[in-house]
Amino acid sequence: MPAADFNMNELHWLMDMFNTVDVGLVVLDRDYKVCIWNGFMENHSGLLPSAVKDKDLFDLFPSIDEKWFRSKSESVFILNNRSFTIWEQQPYIFRFKNYRPITGKADHMYQNATFIPLTTTTGEVSHICIIIYDVTDEAVNKKELEEANSKLEQMSRTDALTKLTNRGYWEEKLRKEYMRIVRSGGCSTLLMFDIDHFKKVNDEHGHRGGDEALRHIADLLRKTLRETDLAGRYGGEEFAVTLLDTDHEGAHIFAERLRTLIENSSIYFDGKQIQLTVSIGFACFDEKFDRYEKWVEAADKALYHSKENGRNKVTAYTDL
Repeated sequence: MPAADFNMNELHWLMDMFNTVDVGLVVLDRDYKVCIWNGFMENHSGLLPSAVKDKDLFDLFPSIDEKWFRSKSESVFILNNRSFTIWEQQPYIFRFKNYRPITGKADHMYQNATFIPLTTTTGEVSHICIIIYDVTDEAVNKKELEEANSKLEQMSRTDALTKLTNRGYWEEKLRKEYMRIVRSGGCSTLLMFDIDHFKKVNDEHGHRGGDEALRHIADLLRKTLRETDLAGRYGGEEFAVTLLDTDHEGAHIFAERLRTLIENSSIYFDGKQIQLTVSIGFACFDEKFDRYEKWVEAADKALYHSKENGRNKVTAYTDL
């Protein structure tokens, strides 16, 4: 085969590969005008090479983050070095629809990209080539895994019945708050309460009725919490709340509001009314607490003082 014919075949093969390769290939000049547009880009954009040639990229695709794109490209033009971007940093450069049935959960194609400098014979970077990789499957799988792990983490720290935090997670947060106050100062309050005569509720309405009562209390508790507060089920019918940056007066107002709200509410289970009250104790942080467990003991002591002195009341540890 003559050399000329062989070279023509090589060129034909290269053009064939260029248009059928499963990545996007775009060449831009220094003014960000499109010079090359391969089959991948045509198929996903719906724009023929003749329709985009010599057109301004940002006019063709207004959805491109122009400031970010120019910053990324200029380093390639100026430094004559390759640059890369991954979908975690920038989900996509060209907003193409996702047509893959396996990853139907994504409404657009996630993309990785490589920016390559193209030099003249004098070594000047006159153009850049951008290679677009469709990584939608990888991105969706990773997002689904992260979502599943997040749900598992949420489940591991949540009480299944009340949907409040469980004791382990709540207590760890209390320990960290204790360490923060010891280190930096502040005034937070630990509040503990339990349902009065809960055994009677179980005896009269069964454990399903008792479970409904616990869920009811948890719902009312959530309504009284601020965003910064953390409530958890401490065990059985006992609950705990860490009131961040809350002094004695603020804690007493919170406790009375919660106690009154519960006392004035009622639930119906199997056609029967269940009315509940709670006994509450709270303890503001004190330097005398040499470990966080002492803080818990103080609030618990105040709680039991409320139970032993008539129930349905609030007691502060400093009042004992």
